[in-house]
Amino acid sequence: MTESERFEHLRRLSTRLRELILRAPAQAGSGHPTSSLSAVELMATLLFGGTFRYDPDRPSHPNNDRLIFSKGHASPLFYALWTVAGQLSEDELMTYREFGSPLEGHPTMAFRYTEAATGSLGQGLSIGVGMALNAKRLDNLPYRTWVLLGDSEMAEGSQWEAIQLAAHYGLDNLIGIIDVNRLGQRGETMYGHDVEAYRKRIAAFGWRTMVIDGHSLPEIAGAYDEACAGDGAPVMIIARTIKGKGVSFVEDKNGFHGTAIEGEDLERALAELGEVDHGAVGEIRRPEDLEPEHRPAEAAQEDLAYESGKKVPTRNAYGNALKRIGPRFPTLISLDGEVSNSTRAEYFEEAFPDRFFEMYIAEQNMVGAGLGLALRGKMPFLSTFAAFWTRAFDQIRMSQYSQPNLKFVGSHAGVSIGQDGASQMGLEDLAMFRSLLGSVVLYPSDAVSTERLVERAAEHDGIVYLRTTRAGTPVIYTAEEDFQIGGSKVLRASDDDVATVVAAGITLHEALAAYEILQGDGIGIRVIDLYSVKPLDRATLSEAARATGVVITVEDHWEEGGIGEAVAATLVGTPVRFRSLAVRSKPRSGKPGELLAFEEIDRAAIVKAVRELT
Repeated sequence: MTESERFEHLRRLSTRLRELILRAPAQAGSGHPTSSLSAVELMATLLFGGTFRYDPDRPSHPNNDRLIFSKGHASPLFYALWTVAGQLSEDELMTYREFGSPLEGHPTMAFRYTEAATGSLGQGLSIGVGMALNAKRLDNLPYRTWVLLGDSEMAEGSQWEAIQLAAHYGLDNLIGIIDVNRLGQRGETMYGHDVEAYRKRIAAFGWRTMVIDGHSLPEIAGAYDEACAGDGAPVMIIARTIKGKGVSFVEDKNGFHGTAIEGEDLERALAELGEVDHGAVGEIRRPEDLEPEHRPAEAAQEDLAYESGKKVPTRNAYGNALKRIGPRFPTLISLDGEVSNSTRAEYFEEAFPDRFFEMYIAEQNMVGAGLGLALRGKMPFLSTFAAFWTRAFDQIRMSQYSQPNLKFVGSHAGVSIGQDGASQMGLEDLAMFRSLLGSVVLYPSDAVSTERLVERAAEHDGIVYLRTTRAGTPVIYTAEEDFQIGGSKVLRASDDDVATVVAAGITLHEALAAYEILQGDGIGIRVIDLYSVKPLDRATLSEAARATGVVITVEDHWEEGGIGEAVAATLVGTPVRFRSLAVRSKPRSGKPGELLAFEEIDRAAIVKAVRELT
């Protein structure tokens, strides 16, 4: 095929894509056709111009190039591409946005060619960073990661976190394409059509940048060829485009974002496209049949060697556990937000430097990159202070829709961290992670339970959050103790117990101390270690509530969304007197013991609650 024939073929494919982009939202009665029309030539040339390498019969092929639609609202274009590629029929495309259809309003994993669920803007480039890191540093494969970006989402700070880190790691296998179509949802974007403004800013971060006409097939093809040369820097193609391109009465006009073109307007728009070659099919170049090097699993060290009664911070045990099980889980990698000397992820880094990535103080990008790595078959453990996960909650929320095997660890949780003060105290983390669909939330109280629960997290396929503590807590379990997701431990119990105290982490030790105080007065209480906050051990909790008639929860977390609410929901319908002891006052700097007492979640508060309720 000559160059002129190639471009003529791409023009025919572009016209067919535009027809499909108009018809699918019209059928659905909703969608974003104008945002899709602006990127037609960009994506037609990428997929069908010989640059993109992908086997449609094997979407999971490890050496496929990856394509992420960060501007997920351009889903009509995304699905139309796979229709033109022969992987969707036009009838299937017309189920767009219908209940039960895999062609959802924004791409999800229900559609087999979706790399990651997108739609909340400003996240696709971070996911691309993770996928590019995987190719360059872990799998050693030549696949490239392409990310289609919208100009509106370039206002998101997470984009610049990703841009900065991609340059730091020299990800020349990552290519971003900004569809600069000038118009956002309600009007002009920050820089409108000033493509030079984007170029200067992105180039300042160390990226190779190219400014092109996003509707010129030769310019697009030339940019892709240059982008693939690779010179140690990531590439950003900044394409000036027209929103609604191809339909005169919506081209470059405000007020048509998220609006299907229907009825007579649809017929008028289709007429403007001219003749459509419905037999035109886009061919995608196949990748080399390369596989990553297989790393066999090896046995993990089993000797935990913790002395009973010795105070060990659970964050230390987390680092020890990662290092210990590293050989058993060769896909396990660690990402940390520049606090690895506090989270103790540094223990893993020392043992497996090639499987550790410093993500710096950029938690949003860390989550996105972790998701990208997870979607390429790795098992990332992401760690930072529990308080800082709130900054990245949108990325965490969105990750659940990609169904990843992703682990989060939050250290320095609660008021018990002490003098650092309120800004460092994670008091929302249990509520955040409990709210995720199908998530697991674990809160160990000593070194042994931490080690075992890190193992359970690694064995579990899905999102897991593990909360660790800054201060040392006494070792109360032996190495032989078994811990399972959804379980709990009854540490103190008798037939004469008048109340059940449910705790986890730092407050479990306060509950055990309260037990000793009450025992001295002849009062027996049942003490439960609720190390699995989600899912809960409903059977044990219900049995304890029936046996004692009183349940008191105590936690170093806000009352809202924490252990108290989780237990209370479980006990609905059970005749029981219930009280939640939790952080209710604005915390302040002070010694850990002072703060536990101030918030009334210490042993004295537990003793008081037991006396008042029995």
